[in-house]
Amino acid sequence: MEEVKMYNKKSFTLIELMIVMAIIAILVGMVLPRFKGMRDQANISKAQGEVRAIKTAIESYFIRNGSYPPTSTTVCSSYLTTATTYPRILENALYDPFGATATTQYRYIRSANAAYYVIFSIGPNATANITGISNAGVVAPANRQDDVWTSNGSGT
Repeated sequence: MEEVKMYNKKSFTLIELMIVMAIIAILVGMVLPRFKGMRDQANISKAQGEVRAIKTAIESYFIRNGSYPPTSTTVCSSYLTTATTYPRILENALYDPFGATATTQYRYIRSANAAYYVIFSIGPNATANITGISNAGVVAPANRQDDVWTSNGSGT
């Protein structure tokens, strides 16, 4: 009886390696956009919570001082966290997760009559769409796109 020898293949061919790499590249291409979307949603949730915390701190500041802090791009670090001049309300300044740098604070604008304010994050498009708040408490403009915001006004 004649013995049949089978050829044992011990390595991959170049074609097989290229096919495997192509499949991996397709899978990575499908998964990466989902991770970016999940990261944006996580940052939106974080911004919503921090904007509410700042609103609570500003209301506490109002109760203790009789007025809202003046418009400032550093309202957290200059008015709400200092213990020497003002009552310490927040432990540390809170930073906008969508800001240009890791130390970009949330934006805060007070109305001209000092009765209303808006606090906001620039959102995933990294563009501030909110430009102000009226003396009637209406946040401008009506089209705020993806900014994450809160106000003591009507917002409409």
